Amino acid sequence: MQNAAAIMAKSSEGFLLLDDAMSPIFVNPAAAQILAYPENPERLKNLSTYLANRIRSTLFSERPNGTPLVATFLSGRRTYNCRGFPGHGMANGAVRSYFAVLLERRSPRTAPRVRLSEKFHLTNREQEVTEFLLQGLTSKEIGVQMQISPNTVKTYLRLIMVKMDASTRSGVVGKALSTEM
Repeated sequence: MQNAAAIMAKSSEGFLLLDDAMSPIFVNPAAAQILAYPENPERLKNLSTYLANRIRSTLFSERPNGTPLVATFLSGRRTYNCRGFPGHGMANGAVRSYFAVLLERRSPRTAPRVRLSEKFHLTNREQEVTEFLLQGLTSKEIGVQMQISPNTVKTYLRLIMVKMDASTRSGVVGKALSTEM
């Protein structure tokens, strides 16, 4: 059986555990590499301060819907999905809040996205809606991911349907999948 350090070193997913002030309590090596890129985290003099500032500036922002964590962010050319998990626990006899963050790399699908955009003349936001639609998300879920209202998502979907000459969401999916192949 492998030890925990070896497993963490091989992981491509970043994991952060933050206190209630959104300062890091724990950062796995993958998360440090993702957040410090293009710098080498081992060469940074004050890594904890650097990571704390980078976490606050990159992963969090004020949102009107109350979700402080961004859905995605770029590190170099790679896009990462961010998922947050708030919680409470006991430490030294006191209840403390914490926030766990998982950083997962998105699979590269730029070539099909470019073909789709060229064939149907989709804007970047329309491409993004189409990608989420291909993942099976509802209008409400797409809105949460893109930080827009479900009604705005429906507007994008209508524009996409016109451009793709499709009358339903499944028609959009079918045409998008046939373009990707």
